[in-house]
This record gives sequence, structure tokens and C-alpha cells, in this order.
Amino acid sequence: MSNEIIKTAEEARQNPAYKAALVELLYQFADDDLIISFRGSEWLGLAPHIEEDVAFSSITQNTMGHATMFFGLLEELGEGDSDTLAHERTAGARRSSTYLEKVNGPGSYIGEPDYDWALAVVRNFLYESLKRIKLEAATNSSYEPLRQIARKALLEQTYHLAHWRLWIEQLQDSTIEAKGKIRMRLEEASREFGDALSLGSKAEEIHRFNLLIDEETLKNRWLEKVNGVLKEKFDSIPKMVLGDGRRGEYNEDLEQAIGIFTEVYMSDTEAVW
Repeated sequence: MSNEIIKTAEEARQNPAYKAALVELLYQFADDDLIISFRGSEWLGLAPHIEEDVAFSSITQNTMGHATMFFGLLEELGEGDSDTLAHERTAGARRSSTYLEKVNGPGSYIGEPDYDWALAVVRNFLYESLKRIKLEAATNSSYEPLRQIARKALLEQTYHLAHWRLWIEQLQDSTIEAKGKIRMRLEEASREFGDALSLGSKAEEIHRFNLLIDEETLKNRWLEKVNGVLKEKFDSIPKMVLGDGRRGEYNEDLEQAIGIFTEVYMSDTEAVW
């Protein structure tokens, strides 16, 4: 594992293997944040109460900002314009976790939404717990621009994780109905969250070039972190029955999301927003 610090995109491009591993990791960061922030945006005006509506909207906006920063790093590496990367890639070209892509529930935002708050709480708690570990590891990455972005994102992400941790702690000690819904969504996540914990086809290179911690360490730290909060603990690392988004697998939920969040952009790709 190399201890060399790569300070610029130009320097990273000089080593094709290093750049390939870095690009893979950055797409995972960017695509995860993009899709979970989109699913969060669909809760605008629908959260359990007005204070939560404001808080969730703020978290979603911050997370979209993080995605923008990661897409910016990809643009610097020559992957293309950041707006194009966010909006014009096909579903199969994306590296987001299939679990994060899941619809919020039956209906649609403008068509009688019947969304499940238990899914929102569980999904965001599990994801923010993972993101915290990855960002902390990225502050020691061999790629200096990634270090800087990770430090900046952590300033906001600390609040995000605390928010969802509080929600899951409260619901675990709430009514029988609330406990049952959280239990059901945790059982579901034990089958579906697995690909979020994957570093994909370049996992070995990502670790070897000291871009991030190794995948096994990542999984074990996440399991310890979430089980320290959950009463219904995970017995093992979750599976990935929805497919492995890190390897380009996806389902119709991602296609639905892309169709919505690209609609305005695709109406005039030359417009300056």
C-alpha cells in the first residue's frame, strides 16, 4: 500500500491504474449521495411534522451539495462535465447502491404518495452511518483533493447522522406499531443493504493505492457502529438481493428516479441554470 500523496488531478492522471481506482470510488460517493438526496427530496411537505420537514430538506440539500463536490472531482479528472455526469449517464453506468434507489413507497410525489417513514429513517440511518466511516477514512486518502472534500463534508454530515440516530433511537422505544415497522425495515435491509458496503470491482486497487480503507474493515466498522445503536441488531453483513449497484446492476426504481430528476435538465441541455 502506497503512502504517496497525490496532490492534483493532473498528477493522478499520470498513473492510469491509480486514476481508474480513484474514479470508481468517486462515482460511488457521488452516485450514492445523488440518489439518496433525490429520494429525500420527495419527502418535501410530507414529513411527519413541520420541523422535520425543514430538517430533512436541509439534510437533503447538503447531501446534494456533497454529490456535486464529488462530481466536480470527477470533472477535474477528465470524466466530463459534472452536470452531464449527474444527468446524462444511463442507469447501467451508475454505481449507486440498489437499496438507496428504492422508491419511498406506493404512489408518486404528485400522485397520492403513500410513503413509509420507517423506510426513510432506517435507510438514512444505515447510510449516514456508512458515509461517516467512509468520509473519516477519506480524510487520510492518498488523493489530496478527496481529503479536502471529505473534511468539508464531515462538518455537515455529523449533524445528518445525529439526526437519523435520534429518530431510530426514539422509534425503537415508541409504540408497538412503530417498533414493528422499524423491525420490518431492518429485516428488509439485512437482505438488501449489502451492495452499499461494497467497493466494487476496484476494491483491491482502492485499498492498495490508499484511497480508502479495505472493504472488510469498512464492513466490520459499519456493523459495529450500527449495532451499537440498534436493539434489533444485525447478525451478519447484509446481503444484496436487489443486485449489486457497484457493478452496474439496477432495477426499475433507478430508471424511475432518473426520469424524474433529469426531466427539466433534458428539456434543454444547453441551458445555463
